[in-house]
This record gives sequence, structure tokens and C-alpha cells, in this order.
Amino acid sequence: MTVARLKARTAASPRERDVPRQDIRSRPVRLKDQAAEAARAPASQAAHGGRAISAASRYGLDAFAFFVANLQTGFGPFLAVYFSQAKWTQSDIGFALTVGSLVALLGQVPGGAFVDVARSKRFAAAVAVIGIAGSAFALAVWPSFLVVLLAMALHSAASCVLTPAIAAISIGLVGRAQAGERLGRNASFAALGNALGAAGMGAIGYYLSNGAVFYLTAALGIPTVIALARIRAQDIDPSVLKEPAAAQAAPSSGQDGIRALLTNRGLLCFAACMVLFFLANAAMLPLVGSVLTLRASETATALVAACIMVPQAVLAVSAPAVGRAAERFGRYPVLLFGFGALPVRGLLLAYTTNPYGLVAIQVLDGISASVLGVMVPLIVSDLTRGTGRFNLALGAVGTAMGMGAALSTSLAGIMADHLGSHSAFLGLAIVGFAAFMLVALIMPETRQTPRPA
Repeated sequence: MTVARLKARTAASPRERDVPRQDIRSRPVRLKDQAAEAARAPASQAAHGGRAISAASRYGLDAFAFFVANLQTGFGPFLAVYFSQAKWTQSDIGFALTVGSLVALLGQVPGGAFVDVARSKRFAAAVAVIGIAGSAFALAVWPSFLVVLLAMALHSAASCVLTPAIAAISIGLVGRAQAGERLGRNASFAALGNALGAAGMGAIGYYLSNGAVFYLTAALGIPTVIALARIRAQDIDPSVLKEPAAAQAAPSSGQDGIRALLTNRGLLCFAACMVLFFLANAAMLPLVGSVLTLRASETATALVAACIMVPQAVLAVSAPAVGRAAERFGRYPVLLFGFGALPVRGLLLAYTTNPYGLVAIQVLDGISASVLGVMVPLIVSDLTRGTGRFNLALGAVGTAMGMGAALSTSLAGIMADHLGSHSAFLGLAIVGFAAFMLVALIMPETRQTPRPA
């Protein structure tokens, strides 16, 4: 009986003996391969819980940031030239520009709130792009006073939606862990778009007409929407701006959301710092333009253009590095560095008489611009983590920036008229130093490092 049982056990065919042995050997190999695969997973995949981000979405966002900057360039200095050639009075030009500025100032918070409640951030961005392109087309075809006022209001309102929508798409695409680098990349492509857009539109205005600039601006809406369509909706995680705790909580009303922002100490401190920064910064470049016109009247136009191009070049090169530094070293030291460049710039402008030296000093403007271009949405994202009110808060900070910029030109003009440009630059430098000290004293570090498992 015993021998029979042994024979029965050993009577298995070679194939039957091989199958379990092969299964046993293969299991640890498969487990090892899976672990190695997880270790080699890209950071963008890990940041989204294992979801891969397509190259089309990443490059689509690059192109979108580039074309949006091109689109917005048409509403810069070309407006005043266009209105002047259309025989508008200076009071009419000033009134039209004021309408746009007021809508931009008052529309920041409602624009951010609209993006917050919009189910699709891409849809909100597309509506804004179409609004900007439509306003440019209206300016080119019907340059009457009423149409121009409506077009300026439409452009400003659409811009108030577009800025937070781009930030929300960017953070939703890459996650919080890579938000700094992504926002820096956006700023770099936007700077390239501004520079190339200004050069191209200047050439078109010179060789064709100033009206052609706005036809081109309207036409740029087409590649902008195409680039936006390249960003895949499934690659954007809408829950990134809402932490799990916030997503599970009952949705708060609009009044509760605003109350939460008003009681957010870090956000209020940051808004106060931004008011002082733009109070010192916004008037510096116009004041440099006035000084260059007095000291080098023949080459003033070229030198002013260089003053605009130099910061854009610095911004394009340095913005990605700023984003990486913010993720590596934290927000506080990077923000302090950007604010510190402002009073130094004011002091150098006050004591520099060489026109080319004034242009070279604008490198510091590029440094500050690259820092703020990345840090404003990044810090607001940190401070509103878990509230679902990122875009509303971004609009509120944008309003604070607009208030500082609006007061800056008046303050600088009064100082320049009564005390001279030297004292005006010194006064702006003092305000810039106050902004730097405010950051140093009251701003907290907002980066949240992940807890160890």
C-alpha cells in the first residue's frame, strides 16, 4: 500500500510537475518588477496618485501660456497710439483706459469666484479667450466711443477670469508638489510671448497700420483656443485645490467663503505686502521713461523699448529656476529675495545718470517679476489649501495689487513734480524697503512639507 502511494505521487507527468514550479518561481519576479516599476514612476504620475499626464497636456499648457501673452500684448501701449491716430482727445483716451482699469480692479474677486464654481476650468479659460479676441475685433472694426468702452470693459472682465483659470489648470495638471516649477514654466513662456508679440505687433503697426494690430490680436484667439484644447480634461485633477477633508465637508456658501478669506491671517499679510510692493514698483518704469526722454531724447524710444525687453528676457530665463527654488528652499526666502531687489533698484535709479545704466538696472525688475509671477499663485494656493477658494483668494490678492499700482503713479507724479525725479526714485525705494521689511516680519513660510509615513 505504501509503495503504491509513492508510485501514485511520482507518476505525475513532467508538464504537471513543471506548472506549479514555474508559478512559484514567477511570483516573486512579478512582485519585484512591480516594485521597480513603481519606483521608476514619473513624479507627475506620483503627484496624481498614479495618473500619468500626457505630453500633449504639458506642451498644450506651454503653448497656451505663450499665446495668451501674445493675445494680451495688443492691449498694451498700442491702444494709446491707435486712439491718437483715430483723432481722439487725450481726455477721451484717458476715460476709455480708466474704464478698463476700473473693471480690472473691481472684477478680480468676481472673476476668481466664477472660476471656483466653474465645473470646467478649461471652459472658463476658453470663454475668457473668446471675450478678449472679440473685444480686439470690435476695436478694429467699430472704433466708436461707445463700442470702445464696451470692448475695454469686456477685455478687462475676461482677463479677470483668464488669470485664475490658468493658475487652476496648471496646479490641477501637475499637483501641488510640482506647482512651483510648472508656474515658473508658465511665466517663462508668457515672457517669450510678450516679447515676440510686442516685436511682431510693432512691425505690423509700422508697416501696415495700427488697426491691423487689433486684427492680429483677434486672430491670435484661434491658436490660443487650439492650444487650450490640447490640454486633456482627464489630466486635470479638480480635487487638487481641495484637500480630502474639504472635499468631504459640506460646501460652504459664498458669504462663508469670503468670511474665511477675511479671517485668513496669512492671506491678509500677503495682500498687505503686495499693496506696498506695487505702490513702489508700478511707477518706476514710467518714471524711467520720463527721465530717458529728458536725457536722451533722440534715442528715448529705443531705450524705453529696451527697458521693457530686458525684464522680459530675465523673466523668461529665470522663472523656472524660481519655481524649483520655491519647492526646494521654501516660499519665504524666495519671496524675500524678490522683494529685496525692489529697493535696490530704486536706489540705483536715483543715483544713475547714464541712460544705458538705467536700462541695465531693469535686470532687477526682471528678477522681481520672475519671483512674483511664480510666488503669487503658489503662496495663495498654500494659504487656501483645503478651502476650495483658491481662485477667489487669487482675485482678492489681484485687487490689492491693482490698488497699489493705481496709487503708485499718482504718488510718484506728485513727488517728481515737487521734489524732482531723484527724490521720487528715493521715495519709491523707501516704500519698497518698507514692503521688504513687512515680508521679513509678518510673512510665514507657507510651504507644507509632507509628513513622514
